Amino acid sequence: MLHEIESEKLGAHGPAVTQAISACVHCGFCLPTCPTYQLLGEEENSPRGRIFLMKEVLEGELQPADIADSIDKCLGCAACMTACPSGVNYDQLLTGYRHLKHQRTRTWMQRVRDFMVHSTLPYAERFRWAIRTGRLFKPFARLLPATLRPMLELLPDRLPAKADWPTLTKVEGRRRARVVLLTGCAQDVLAPRITKAAISVLVRNGVEVVIPSGQGCCGALSWHAGRVSVAAKMAADLLQRIPQDVDAVLTTTAGCGSTLKEYGHVTSGTPAHAQGQWLEQNVKDVCEFLDELGLAPPAGLPRLMRVAYHDACHLLHAQKIVQAPRRLLSKINNLQLVELPSAGSCCGSAGSYNIEQPGLAEVLGRDKSREILKTEVHAVATGNIGCMVQLQRHLRESSNNPPPVWHTIEVLERAYRPRSLTEMDSVAQMSPTMY
Repeated sequence: MLHEIESEKLGAHGPAVTQAISACVHCGFCLPTCPTYQLLGEEENSPRGRIFLMKEVLEGELQPADIADSIDKCLGCAACMTACPSGVNYDQLLTGYRHLKHQRTRTWMQRVRDFMVHSTLPYAERFRWAIRTGRLFKPFARLLPATLRPMLELLPDRLPAKADWPTLTKVEGRRRARVVLLTGCAQDVLAPRITKAAISVLVRNGVEVVIPSGQGCCGALSWHAGRVSVAAKMAADLLQRIPQDVDAVLTTTAGCGSTLKEYGHVTSGTPAHAQGQWLEQNVKDVCEFLDELGLAPPAGLPRLMRVAYHDACHLLHAQKIVQAPRRLLSKINNLQLVELPSAGSCCGSAGSYNIEQPGLAEVLGRDKSREILKTEVHAVATGNIGCMVQLQRHLRESSNNPPPVWHTIEVLERAYRPRSLTEMDSVAQMSPTMY
């Protein structure tokens, strides 16, 4: 039984792991919400099945290698948590298990790929250098082993100029709030325009913006992969740079936000724990914050524009932020918000999932893009850079005239400074994409 497992084998993650496994009553409510179960139709590729398999490994009935493929195929999208009537903390279970057992089952080729991903993506300068170097070898991607090929195939064709953010942006007139804005590591390389739009919208709403210099990765990618010690170190480094004389700490990236809201858990047992708990209580998604603050009415768009909203998994399922982005978009004159039939289903990005499981990610991305195209919208809005990259790639592969994909904050920024739709489209086409 689980309670008989030696405590040192479970370590600090023991309580979360055992609680999550014990809470699951195997009711099956998670099955219709799980992307991999819907695609593969296999119990071992469902949340319920994976929980049972993890329990078997922890009790010594199975070996970690026996279930490695099933764990690899999990997106970590947390859709099962939204559907679960028993409150199973599946995300903590998955992180804990990957920390305890999963890292030991990697093949040497997977270890090479994981090393390349985790040694570049969380570090902006390395990531920028890796993209530029990788593009030289992109024409030869098909010569690489299948495990490594997606990293080259997903590289963008170009990068925007490196951004130099002001440490402090003050407001004109009455100051309503003062916030820290985190820029995101991969996002700062691929789409710095998102941070630029966030600063613009915040300042227009009377919010003074502090951008800590030298900020690094929040540790989200490492945390979700079970690299908990690396994530804890990244969290401690970031916390040292964040001033606490602010009303909130804001993020524009859903995947980062979900981890930042777990910083009390990420920093557990470390000297940064108290700071981690403070940040966990004060971090907000930028749309969540603006919705609570009260948005100053934007001027609106020059003419009617249909915009589909795609829920980023770690905004919808992990942070439970559903209505805030929709309420903000609904305040824009001449914007018609279009709901997608499967707005809450994963697009297949899921951190580095489209590198680790390119086949399944391809199906999910293609299905989502086709659904979007059927709505005949002018643009798509979402709240996560990974989703933006995935959706734009598959929309361009599925259509000769694909709608642009924008961050929600970009749509708001455009509404404050109306442009012609032609100009808006041209700006969107400059967006870097991973294909």
